[in-house]
Amino acid sequence: MCEVETGIPAFEMTWSSTTSSGYCSQEDEDSELEQYFTARTSFSRKPRKEKDEKIDWEKPVLSQSEIEQKIKEYNRQINSNLFMSLNKDGSYTGFIKVQLKLIRPVSVPASRKPPSIHDSRKQSTRSQAVKRRTSFYLPKGTAKHLHVSAQTRASEVIEALLKKFMVVDNPRKFALFERTEKEDQVYLRKLSDEEKPLHLRLLAGPSEKVLSFVLKENETGDVNWDAFSMPELQNFLRILQREEEEHVKQILQKYACCREKMQEALAARTPG
Repeated sequence: MCEVETGIPAFEMTWSSTTSSGYCSQEDEDSELEQYFTARTSFSRKPRKEKDEKIDWEKPVLSQSEIEQKIKEYNRQINSNLFMSLNKDGSYTGFIKVQLKLIRPVSVPASRKPPSIHDSRKQSTRSQAVKRRTSFYLPKGTAKHLHVSAQTRASEVIEALLKKFMVVDNPRKFALFERTEKEDQVYLRKLSDEEKPLHLRLLAGPSEKVLSFVLKENETGDVNWDAFSMPELQNFLRILQREEEEHVKQILQKYACCREKMQEALAARTPG
């Protein structure tokens, strides 16, 4: 008796790893290499739970007195010490909270051990030490508060976040979104590079339901493969091949099971 799943799930593989630390790194003599110890990336589209839809936020140009008044109102509403501050020159600073909701792993510099005598001899035969990276998945619910000014752009927020987590991936791989809740629906809007998140925070107030910020992969429908390094592309090809092999295996199993049931039905019938 065989059992076949009704649907083919997105393939999740785990590449051989002897540790449970959540990452691994690999060295190569000629080029920079990185290897994901697990590959949860699926090349098939999955339905979104959140809607990517533009919310028309009014962005009025505030006078100095209006800015001062809004900052006072904002500071009265918060329940923490993350206040906004008005400077003598009329500018203001404050904190924004950004949630990191990343599907793919990020790359950070691999930790280096103190060089041994063997390593020293090895390096003497090579012109330069090899660059090493470690790739891992950020934990769910990861968030970070950043202290920014009213003139800090969305692109600068992305760069600051990557620096905080020591991520060495290209900042163009990521995008900053504003998240809003309206009538039991969640909407996301991608911020342009020039938008000022702290200004949006001031206009919306401190409520996370009214407005929050999310860092996600920068996906515009078509994947910008040029933004990935050669080791990353090679990993994606391996992932694609393994997903393809798994799909083929499941399809063959499905038809083999159907064939077996048909043969059992034929054998159970008496001739005539």
